[in-house]
This record gives sequence, structure tokens and C-alpha cells, in this order.
Amino acid sequence: MDGGLIRIKFPARPYQRELIDYFRSGGRNAYGVWHRRAGKDRTATFIESELACKRVGLYWHALPEYQHARRVIWDNITGDGQKLIDINFPAGMVRRRHEQDMKIELVNGSIWQLVGADNFNALVGSNPVHVTFSEFALMHPKAREFIRPILTENNGTALYITTPRGYNHAHDLWQSAKNDPNWYARLLTVDDTCVIDRARLEEERATMPEELYRQEYLCDWSAANVGAILGRYVETAEKEGRVTDEPLYDPEGADVEISSDIGFRDTATFWFWQPRPDGFALVDYDEDTGLDAEDWIERLRGRYPYGTIWLPHDARAKTFATKRSVSEQFQSAGIAKRVAIVPQQRTMDRINAARIIMPRCRFQRTSCAAGLAGLRAWQYKFDTERKTFSKEPDHDWASHPGDGFSYGASILKERILTPQPKPIIPKPARTIGEWISMAERKSLRQSGRI
Repeated sequence: MDGGLIRIKFPARPYQRELIDYFRSGGRNAYGVWHRRAGKDRTATFIESELACKRVGLYWHALPEYQHARRVIWDNITGDGQKLIDINFPAGMVRRRHEQDMKIELVNGSIWQLVGADNFNALVGSNPVHVTFSEFALMHPKAREFIRPILTENNGTALYITTPRGYNHAHDLWQSAKNDPNWYARLLTVDDTCVIDRARLEEERATMPEELYRQEYLCDWSAANVGAILGRYVETAEKEGRVTDEPLYDPEGADVEISSDIGFRDTATFWFWQPRPDGFALVDYDEDTGLDAEDWIERLRGRYPYGTIWLPHDARAKTFATKRSVSEQFQSAGIAKRVAIVPQQRTMDRINAARIIMPRCRFQRTSCAAGLAGLRAWQYKFDTERKTFSKEPDHDWASHPGDGFSYGASILKERILTPQPKPIIPKPARTIGEWISMAERKSLRQSGRI
């Protein structure tokens, strides 16, 4: 304490101070695309502590998944051996800490809290005046959509920090922010900051895929699809015009098949497939969290004429709430001609099925936008110790649309409709008179008389 002021010791680097000064001067929206280990979260929490002292309100530091917040921020130990939150929220400014909720009440009445963007529906109804979207490229795209109106109403501030992950929603926002004079936008590679020892960088480069190095340390958007499961297949569909703005549903065509990944607290996803002679039209996609089987049945009812609704193998499990499985509830609802369970199989087999069927799929862009974003972002989990990707997909927001699509692919790849050849109708045999007439015409043509 010094004259009633609390001094936080943060030896900010020049690029960090630039971002800090932007918010000190009244800036409202900032986007930092910084390389790995550039100090993104440390800078962001410092900015949050300053803002919380100036304006009483609720301040969120959001990560892609709530379960990672404790390890990444709450229990984080900096390079000099101190807890990150103890540095940026020293005892003199703290009234109470809530260990379980990872929340800090400040002496002036402000509240700072770690939240997870994986359950963004639960965040609606709160009233933050600032939100930091940490690792924004890994977040569910809808998280920003849900929170942005709240910040607008509160005349609040927002900070987005991330490293690239391909041409996804984070890249779209970057393209907009860097051309908007009202935004602070800065992309920084290791060559810009010079904060990581060159020998350490060479070691990193030698022990990890080149594309991943370019993604993490050179902030290369084009290299960020490394580890993607279906990303290049979606890109190919875009280039070939199989992702279209034109309505794809054919009322005169086959009944729609649904494949799903059911979850209650997790996201539940539904893909709508219409078989057609050249493969499948993905005519629709739906997802949400916190809904039970009855909610989904009413939400799906009457949208299309359904052939089969394919449910994941765990839909057989019964719940204490209804004493009936999800499968039994869908079957008794009568919204489809048939309800069936996808056989349990290895994840790799489902992925292979998805890769086989993707070239035969067309997607309705607007109705499938959220699902396509998930297919682009679905990726294998990276093992930081072994410096390689695992054989299993990462369980993040993109795994739900990925699983839902691959469940359908594993069944429907065997049922691709093929055009039926037109029947050959034999011509009736000619009569003797017709043969004579043909011979006479041929003779006349040869003599030049016709």
C-alpha cells in the first residue's frame, strides 16, 4: 500500500505494455494474436485487475473449458515461482477468495472470476462489464455471440487472446478487427517479441511437427490445421462447391436420416442427412446443451419426414429421472419410422467412415454453419510430453459435431444411393417391306438420284 494505492509488480515487456496502455486510455475492444508463451494470460489478468479497481463490476476470464481454468490460471505458477493470481490480485485488494468457484471478491466490491466457455448457456443472465476470451480460437464460436450483447448493454470491454487454429471463427474476427480503427489488433511471432531463447526454439522446432511450430510460434493461420481430422475434407468441399447457399432439401426425395451425439450437460448434436443419387445432402444441423430427450423430441418433431433416427450406443442407458432410456423415449414418441442404435465401434473406424463419405456429401451452408465449424475444428489431442498427436480426438466443443457426423457416416456409407440405369427397350423387328424400302433408298443415294 502506498497512499491508499496498491502497486502490482508486473515487469511488462514493450508489447505487453502497449496492450495495457490501450485499456488505460479507455480502449474497449482488443485482439492479441500472440505466439505461445508470450505471456497472454499474465497480461490479461493484470489488465483485469486494473479495470476492476477503476469500475465496480463483474470481470470474467473465460477459457475454452472450465475444467482447464484451475490448471491454466488459478494454480498457475509463474517463472519466478509465484502464483499468477497472487501477483495480479495481491492480498491488499482482496476481500475474499472462493477456492471452489475460482472467484475473487475485491475490497471495492468488484468480482473477478474464471469461467468456461464450454457451458456458455449457463453464463447468460450474469452481468459482466469485461470479458477476456483466452485461447479464443479453441472456444465454441457461440460463446462470443451469447456474451457480446451483455457487454454492449453494459458499455463493457473485451479482450481476445489466442494463437491461430486455422481459418475458423478466430480468423474471421481477426480479419475484421485488424481493419477496424476502433479496435486494438496485433499479431506477434517469436521473431517480433524475441523473448524465447533461440536455442530453445530450435529444440522445439526439431521435436514437433513443422506445421505445429508455425502455428504456435509463428502465428501462421494457414498452418494451423495440423492435427485436424476432417478439416481438409471440409476445405475440399468448399472448393468444389459442395458447401452451398442454395436449399438442398428435396420434398420429393428420400426421407431424412438423423445421426446424433446425445449429451445432457455436454452438447447434444444432430445431423440431418437426405440420401440422393450422388451421395447425401446435409440439409440441417442442430445442437444445444442442457436439454433432455423429451426436449429434443419436441424440437425435432415435424421438421422433416424422418426415415431412421440413429442414436449413439450409450442411448440405451436408463436414467433415474425417467427410468427409461433415451432410445425408449425416442421410439415411443413416434416422430420417425424407425429409431436405431449405432453399433459400438472404434473411434478410428468412425473417422475412416467419415473420410470415406465426405466426398459424397453436400452441405447447406447456413443451416449447417455451426456443424461445419465443428468439423473444421475437430482435431486429435496433442501430447505435449511426446510432442506428437494422439490417436484419439481431443474432447472439446468440436468433438460433439464430429462424433455426431462420424456416427452417421459409419452407418450411411454403406447405403449410398446409386443412379439406376435406364432400361433398354428393344426396338421392334422390321418387316420384310421395311427392309426392301431401306435397300431401295440406299440404291438411289448411291446413284445420286437422291
